[in-house]
Amino acid sequence: MNISDVNFLSVRRKAKKRLGRGTGSGLGKTAGRGHKGQGSRAGFSMNPLFEGGQMPLVRRVPKRGFNNPFAKKVSTINVGDLELIFEAEETVNPAILVESQIIKEQFDCLKILGDGDLTKKLTVQAHAFSAAAKEKIEKAGGEVIFLPGKKPVVRNKMGTRKKQFENKK
Repeated sequence: MNISDVNFLSVRRKAKKRLGRGTGSGLGKTAGRGHKGQGSRAGFSMNPLFEGGQMPLVRRVPKRGFNNPFAKKVSTINVGDLELIFEAEETVNPAILVESQIIKEQFDCLKILGDGDLTKKLTVQAHAFSAAAKEKIEKAGGEVIFLPGKKPVVRNKMGTRKKQFENKK
């Protein structure tokens, strides 16, 4: 049998199970619920993760690591990719990379990595550069411009207010 032999319309129109309509249907009498017990009663529902009393998988597997909600999301691109995408004498910056959908995810910082070769003279603006990437861009005659990152959150607000007050005197 081939996948092309399957008539998808007939599969979509599969009849609903009609429970409790006589023994000839195969789902009569107990209507597929079996005899007695909690599952046979009206209103019964079970947690789909319940494993019959054995230690659940979620509890058997050890907890490991954590997700830092304050971590900066760093997006990366290689020098070799810049070689393929951009023409000589062009400027590369995060806004252009997002606008042209080269980088699709949201990020806080853009880092340029040194994988691949670069022969074109490019002006590259980013928040961070690997040593190899910086070397390759400058070797090709390009320019490396560091962009400022997001300002850190001020945790000691009273301390900064005290400094502001002292500056006014």
